[in-house]
Amino acid sequence: MNFTPEFLDANYVERDRVRIAFGDTGPKDGPVVFLVHGLAASGMQFTADAHFFAKLGYRVIVPDLRGHGRSGKPTQKSTDAFSIPELSKDMLAIADHIDVEQFHYVGNSLGGIIALWALEDHRERFRSFASFGTTYSLKTPKAGVGVLKWIYKIMGPNLIGKLGAVGTTKNKQARPLVRAMLSAIDIDVVTSIVGHVGNYDLIDRAIAYNGPIMMLRCGLDKSVNAALGPTLSAMVPLDNFMLIEVPKGGHCANLDATDRVRQYLLEFWQRVEQN
Repeated sequence: MNFTPEFLDANYVERDRVRIAFGDTGPKDGPVVFLVHGLAASGMQFTADAHFFAKLGYRVIVPDLRGHGRSGKPTQKSTDAFSIPELSKDMLAIADHIDVEQFHYVGNSLGGIIALWALEDHRERFRSFASFGTTYSLKTPKAGVGVLKWIYKIMGPNLIGKLGAVGTTKNKQARPLVRAMLSAIDIDVVTSIVGHVGNYDLIDRAIAYNGPIMMLRCGLDKSVNAALGPTLSAMVPLDNFMLIEVPKGGHCANLDATDRVRQYLLEFWQRVEQN
């Protein structure tokens, strides 16, 4: 499996004076798939997956969230500039820019959260929604943003990247990729987003969406799994919701349970396309 730390070629769209980068690969007339990374990562998390799905006929869009990877960030400091709605609007702006009405959406962690925000008001855009490492609601004590910045200052980006890679995936081949992403984080961006995703409840927005939903519950993602109770209580009874177990998947399951994740996504999309 090739997990070289590299991006797809960059395209850009500007929204609200912020330049958002995204990769675009595969046939232009193929079914469109968004693969969206989480906090402190970048689009390179999905580069290998993008090439894989593109060879199967999918047009794959891989964004860098604002403040991540090659994307820009607002010139004026404002925590609201990194709110869930703003991040969500960036993804819709990409879809508008490439003139795509509908798309399959796959979100990891924060990537899933920002899709949940859009599901209620933009449900017609989502052909399907899949996620891993994402809980639809979360209640945690207020994070000490100052503590996060202090840890980053003491440890530095290189050590953060090295330790974070070991903690993120058991796949040693994927660790250089994770290390590259974590070493490049903007701590101000990360802490701004943390302030928005420590406490949220988007379950009602997921319920309002009547399209196909698939959640991959990853066995090694202990912290997210511990928070899934309210989400599963609300979603499992719904006919359009599918829960799939990935026992050997961690928080970034596409990196350590790659074949399984790809298989489940392909089966999901094919089933949706046939209906």
